[in-house]
Amino acid sequence: MAKGMYLEHYLDSIEGLPCELQRNFALMGDLDNRTEEKKAEINELAAEYVAKVRNLASEERVQHLKKIENAYQKCKEYSDDKVQLAMQIYEMVDKHIRQLDADLARFENDLQEKLDSGIQDSSDEKHSQKDKNIKEKKGSHGRDKKGSDQDSPKQKKQKNGTSPNVSEALLTMHPSDVLDMPVDPNEPTYCLCTQVSYGEMIGCDNTDCPIEWFHFACVGLTIKPKGKWYCPRCIQEMRKK
Repeated sequence: MAKGMYLEHYLDSIEGLPCELQRNFALMGDLDNRTEEKKAEINELAAEYVAKVRNLASEERVQHLKKIENAYQKCKEYSDDKVQLAMQIYEMVDKHIRQLDADLARFENDLQEKLDSGIQDSSDEKHSQKDKNIKEKKGSHGRDKKGSDQDSPKQKKQKNGTSPNVSEALLTMHPSDVLDMPVDPNEPTYCLCTQVSYGEMIGCDNTDCPIEWFHFACVGLTIKPKGKWYCPRCIQEMRKK
């Protein structure tokens, strides 16, 4: 599936990222240690200068102050190196974030194209079968088996021309939100897992099937089988007969 392809590609791209980040953080830690050592050296030089300044000649004072200046300069170099490492870390992470955004955008386009083509190509056959089932189930006054005057949520989807292959919410939702989207308590549930419709689904050809629609993964399918298809429960009931 496209989702698996994009996920595998992205995981491959970030495989070396943890090692690179660990290396840079280790270098930053080493620079911190060197800076602390230089700071301690500066404190010692400063204390020594204050204690001996009255007894030092002008040239010795200059040399002593030069040592302190050099130590400060080293601290500054260490700080600049840390900034450069931090910028590298930011750019590495930002590069992968931008790649993720681009992959999500491509995945969204692929998903929308698949939804559009899938609904148009496969809905006619499924709708004709389901419409036939609905007519058989309804009485002369347009009531279904349960005597309801109103269509079920699934029948409403079929009348609107939308296959139960996907939830209507997925048509307007960003793909990054699909896995985390909240479940509407009013959304009808299907399949053996009693979950809402999502992804690719298949309808049982048993007109009396109490469930009717099933997720591909829940019934071990990856592609639509040819010919008639019966769900595991209906197959078990048929074998008993």
